[in-house]
Amino acid sequence: MVTAIDIPSQSSRANPAADRAIAMWLFACCAMIFVMVVIGGLTRLTQSGLSITEWRPISGVLPPLSAAEWQQEFALYQRIPEFQQLNPGMTMEEFKGIFWWEYLHRLWGRLIGVVFAAGFLVLLLRRQIRRSLAPHLIVMFGLGGLQGALGWFMVESGLSVRTDVSQYRLAAHFLAALAIYSYMFWTALTLLPSARADATARRLRPHLLAIAAVLVTTLTFGAFVAGLNGGLVYNSFPLMGGTLVPGDAFQTAWSAFDDPVTAQFIHRWLAMTVVALVLTLWLRRRGLSREASLPIGALAAMALLQAGLGIGTLLLHVPIPLAATHQAGAVVLWTLTLWSLHATR
Repeated sequence: MVTAIDIPSQSSRANPAADRAIAMWLFACCAMIFVMVVIGGLTRLTQSGLSITEWRPISGVLPPLSAAEWQQEFALYQRIPEFQQLNPGMTMEEFKGIFWWEYLHRLWGRLIGVVFAAGFLVLLLRRQIRRSLAPHLIVMFGLGGLQGALGWFMVESGLSVRTDVSQYRLAAHFLAALAIYSYMFWTALTLLPSARADATARRLRPHLLAIAAVLVTTLTFGAFVAGLNGGLVYNSFPLMGGTLVPGDAFQTAWSAFDDPVTAQFIHRWLAMTVVALVLTLWLRRRGLSREASLPIGALAAMALLQAGLGIGTLLLHVPIPLAATHQAGAVVLWTLTLWSLHATR
């Protein structure tokens, strides 16, 4: 998807300075989406995602400001299965602890929309946005709005019957965020001056595309592991219960998506495949220009670090700081993959 963006090369632009300004603005929005993903992960890890049971895009900007408003929010939470089955003894202070994570998550999403819309209007009024770029920016803004609706669709799945959100909707919400992030990041890279890759770099492109495909699949199953609390089973590595394939995996046709053991098994082996593919790519880097070798070297280092974070998260039974760092590392790894793809285009 991202490789098909139709933006003229740097040499054909009438205003490179304007394009650089747009790129910096898009990079800033990407940084905000990155923070949003981290906050979302922390919201999930702290079991805070169902603490706000209504979707109020405008009035929800303000948190409860009085004791009566706090009591009203708490009363709404007390109606859902999560409270009734898992947290019946929760106090108001404990409720506030989970409320603020979900509030911050939603508020940060609104702030991203404001920063994007304000930047677009300023650049438009200054006539710095070329006609070929405007449709892409409009699509990005529209996707951001849809992502907000998808977030509520995810939360809604945990308000009536379940005590948590649907892992399918959680994965969709995460992948949508990643898609918007990728669209913005690739567009920003395309707006900056760069040399066309030589034959040495281009021969590595199929290898990088394979890495991208396996990595996206790995991240998808990472979302399923998170949604199913799959990190809390088989906290050992590299074996699971003393075997490569645990006996209670793959029990049904949909085990990959609704069984924590199977989801974790698939996620860990996909992750190891990514590491192997990345290190093989790094070994093939000979003869690359600095522009191409830099992101590939960073990709190899990050793949090893991310594997270590994942193993540590598993062995230590998913401590929140380490698990959140692991999720952030996944986005960094994907970012470096995009950068490497751009450098070898």
